[in-house]
Amino acid sequence: MNIHIISVVPELLESPFNHSILKRAKERGLLNVVVHNLRKWSINKHNQIDDYQYGGGAGMVIMCEPLVNAIEELQKDTKFDEIIYVTPDGETYNQQITNQLSLKDNILIICGHYKGIDQRIRDHYVTKEISIGDYVLSGGELAAAILVDSIGRLIPGVLNDETSALTDSFQDNLLAPPVYTRPAEFKGWKVPDILLTGDPKKVEDWRYEQSLERTKTRRPDLLDDDGI
Repeated sequence: MNIHIISVVPELLESPFNHSILKRAKERGLLNVVVHNLRKWSINKHNQIDDYQYGGGAGMVIMCEPLVNAIEELQKDTKFDEIIYVTPDGETYNQQITNQLSLKDNILIICGHYKGIDQRIRDHYVTKEISIGDYVLSGGELAAAILVDSIGRLIPGVLNDETSALTDSFQDNLLAPPVYTRPAEFKGWKVPDILLTGDPKKVEDWRYEQSLERTKTRRPDLLDDDGI
């Protein structure tokens, strides 16, 4: 998979992609992440990429020309399955969207900054708008990092145990059950006996019951009318 990111502050994305699972994915040749500095396509000697809003108001807006030039130059070499703009007024990100995006080959993510990007870019180039929550960040870089991390870990071969991703929270509209490890007793706190039986069927049933109960208590909105 190839993920390209257009950013005004590419330095913000140096660390997230150079450690842990994403680093391993890149080293294995399973995920290629390229961050592009929008100022490469700035329109004048001042490296301008933004301007004041029409109609007045506080905050600058990323201009059409540099962003269009960036998108169209990247499109010459890559046919993008999705051009994503991360924005607070986009579709709320969830595991189902992540699963869908993990099946794509080439994705372009546009990071907003200041007051965002000129609406005409959204109208004519962007194919999907995503919000990571009902709050506002200084720019789209952190949101882009979240998308790359959540998508990248689903690519076959990235995780050492690929079944791990299938039991994450939200995969079946359920929160994950509680987990335990050694020792079986610590400070008098015991691991549930069922997990020590060695019976996979009983353990599976227990985990499902725990997931269902946890979801009912913490995120009832995830359950359908039939209680799943």
